[in-house]
Amino acid sequence: MQLSNLNTQFLGRNIIHYTSIDSTQLELWRRVKQNAESGLIIVADEQTQGKGTHGRIWYTEKQNNIAFSFYIRANCNLNDLEGITIEIAETIIDVFKESYQISLEKKYPNDIVFQGKKIGGILTETKSKGNKVNDIVVGIGINTNQEEFVGEIKDSASSIKKEFGITIDNEKIITQFCNQFEKKLRKRIG
Repeated sequence: MQLSNLNTQFLGRNIIHYTSIDSTQLELWRRVKQNAESGLIIVADEQTQGKGTHGRIWYTEKQNNIAFSFYIRANCNLNDLEGITIEIAETIIDVFKESYQISLEKKYPNDIVFQGKKIGGILTETKSKGNKVNDIVVGIGINTNQEEFVGEIKDSASSIKKEFGITIDNEKIITQFCNQFEKKLRKRIG
């Protein structure tokens, strides 16, 4: 998988795509242990054990939603990362506003919502020694083209397609996110 119109120096330059995987987040941490390249993205059409916050599961319906994680070799102070999850959420919201003229909202600390229903979530994990952060893995899940929600998330989750009636180009969203977020990231970690 290659992202067209990518104008980053490292974020998204190396992408590994899975049709199905346990979790993009778990796979990326496995690759970090094997000396993964900074900027690596793992994308999946389906996650069978997607990770949400507080040990929750993030559901990813086959081929309808965005599920990806990216890795940054940071070597920075913990303070340099303060508010990074909120900044990621704001970047995602900006991308949807610019690309599709729709307004989403962030719900502290890591959700993207529309009229109270969860559209997306962000999971930021770090490995550090003392006050020095060595590795950052960020997982992003966005319900884009899913039309039905069942079970425990039926009343609390929704998607862009369900709320706005438009089909989202998932690769375009990932590309634009990388293009915008890398600039913000470089201000934090150089």
